[in-house]
Amino acid sequence: MDIRVFVEPQQGTTYSELLALALHAETLGFDGFFSSDHLLKMGDSISGLPGPLHTWTTLAGLARDTERLRLGSLVSPMTLHHPAQLAIAVAQVDEMSGGRIELGVGAGWYEAEHVAHGLAFPPVSERFDRLAESLAIISGMWATPESETFSFKGDHFTIVDSPSLPKPYQRPAPPLIIGGRGRRRTPSLSAQYASEFNLGFPESPVDWRAGCDNVAEYCEARERDPETMIWSTVLVAATGTTEADFARRAAAIGREPSELRGVGAAGLVDEFAERIAAFDEVGCDRMYLQVLDVKDLDHLSVMADALNLDV
Repeated sequence: MDIRVFVEPQQGTTYSELLALALHAETLGFDGFFSSDHLLKMGDSISGLPGPLHTWTTLAGLARDTERLRLGSLVSPMTLHHPAQLAIAVAQVDEMSGGRIELGVGAGWYEAEHVAHGLAFPPVSERFDRLAESLAIISGMWATPESETFSFKGDHFTIVDSPSLPKPYQRPAPPLIIGGRGRRRTPSLSAQYASEFNLGFPESPVDWRAGCDNVAEYCEARERDPETMIWSTVLVAATGTTEADFARRAAAIGREPSELRGVGAAGLVDEFAERIAAFDEVGCDRMYLQVLDVKDLDHLSVMADALNLDV
């Protein structure tokens, strides 16, 4: 199983803090370093000092400042990005990284960040329509040969004779990640476009497997082999070699130890490793560990030791 670090910079951090965490993750043998894509802190937004980081600016910096980690967004809401501009930005950052970028996309859900920044937040059905058109545009631009142009006419976006440059470093394209709990449109779009389906924060491995099986049925309906999909999840991570260490880390992120044990990769190191192994047993290919205290570098060391990671 691939093990990746997942951070939430909208809660308030600096690039220097994230870089230190990413470099430590790279040294320890984690497979990737992924970021949420939000413009406003969850909860009390006024206290989110020093402020959120712009996700693709941050990933551009990490592309130059790291060497091995896979990097990407989990996920970029298409209510915050124009698809053609995002396709160009991701292609450039992919080249900057030497081909280590992955793009996670979603329909958008956090209304407050849109209101706070003067961005439209249409009804959910329209947000999914925009997501579908965005996926067609991004994948279409990346697939267009260098000597040709790309055009698209939809209800929300129109692209006319775009040269679709620059092209990504990775060919045919960077992996696309789609996730969520929708029963119809999310699985349909995932089966059509995604390299990876992510069902984050499941109640249990059984809950996670059921959601993935639904997507697998949509793959089969499109005559796509479900084995060509990477199946992944996200769990909040909090662990320690002693109960006191675990309780301290739970308190640092405002959570109760008993609650974390029920929903996350949490507890003492043996419990932490067993929770991840339970997802491995039901077919999870990739685990994103949500690390909320980005200043606690030793936490990554403890997790890497528990999982026997190796560079």
